[in-house]
Amino acid sequence: MRKKILIVSQHFWPESFRINDICDYLAGRGCDIDVLCGIPNYPQGNFFDGYSWFRNRKQERGGMRIRRALEMPRRGNSNPMIFINYLSFPLSSLFHLPRLIARKYDRIFIYQTSPVMMALAGLLAGKLTRTETTMYVGDLWPQNLYSVIDVKSPVLRRLAGAVSAWHYRQADKLIANSASLAERLGQITSLPESRIAFIPQCCEKFYERDAPDAELERRFAGGFNIVYAGNISPAQSFETVIAAARRLKEDGVRDINWIIVGDGMSRPWLESAAAAAGLAGNFFFEGQQPATEIPRYHTIADALLACLVKSDLLDLTIPSKVLSYFAAGRPLLLAMDGEAQTLVREAGCGFAAGSGDSGALYENIKKLRVMPAAERQAMGARGRDYHFRHFERNANMDRLYDFIFDLKP
Repeated sequence: MRKKILIVSQHFWPESFRINDICDYLAGRGCDIDVLCGIPNYPQGNFFDGYSWFRNRKQERGGMRIRRALEMPRRGNSNPMIFINYLSFPLSSLFHLPRLIARKYDRIFIYQTSPVMMALAGLLAGKLTRTETTMYVGDLWPQNLYSVIDVKSPVLRRLAGAVSAWHYRQADKLIANSASLAERLGQITSLPESRIAFIPQCCEKFYERDAPDAELERRFAGGFNIVYAGNISPAQSFETVIAAARRLKEDGVRDINWIIVGDGMSRPWLESAAAAAGLAGNFFFEGQQPATEIPRYHTIADALLACLVKSDLLDLTIPSKVLSYFAAGRPLLLAMDGEAQTLVREAGCGFAAGSGDSGALYENIKKLRVMPAAERQAMGARGRDYHFRHFERNANMDRLYDFIFDLKP
């Protein structure tokens, strides 16, 4: 008999989030899937072509039934609009509760990005129907909120902390993307260890293969290519990148191509900062790309870049882009604390500086740039090997499936 599962995630196809691959896997295992999600507008903040408050609110994809709750787009990605966006989906999703309650699911799976309140309808449906809920914690709240919006009021911070903790405590089971985050969630919720699993945000299989592209190779030939692929937001600490790039230019290092693939609220600032530092000719903004196109950029990379702002609790997470970088088989350049830094050093697949440490990032780029190509290739190969041993998609999806449906102790 097919297992019926409700997926609740504010972000879903055609937006590029790992929940898309999780749903494809569950469908491949024969699950009967309903998806409650928002109207696609991330990261630029405008509704995707073909979508509006009145268009494509009901869809099907690969046998999955998709229903889209009303959502205010993040237009302009200003703090007020992000706040309104954060509130609109959880509130409008409540109007779907009667239908969700009537469906009688075997399990409810919540893919929790920002905001944590997006889980509300799934949690309430679980309580009202006594259906077990599993929440995959991608962004730990309220800490992730503070990396995007500067909340200074102690009262508002206490409120955000209490609201976030309440949501995590309502879930029957939690999945964390790092061992440290799993431990922290245990402290927040007091759930037993058997109810909290560490399962990494494993990347899709297409990241494991090189994707040669003659046009990209021609455009960026002769330079040292540092590729960043992901969201461009305040949490990514691009100030650290600009500071390191400026020092390299002052040293006379002018052959570095900073290839930025993605979009987000900090892109205008980053473009302006690069121009102000005299680096406009070295920074290349490729815009938002479909996930399947990212390996083309990974393949031309001499190094793959990831940074995060300094935060005790953001350090608990492993950004999904970092796991894609491991699979890509190219050296990593990190400027972030926590588990991701530990992984890179353990695997020997790149250089890892601390969050905000532009000096160490600068030194690491210089070391990697003069390293013989064969050594860089070996470094990247160690990352890909580590990926297959620890982060391979199918093995971790099997673990996720077993945890959701209580198939293994």
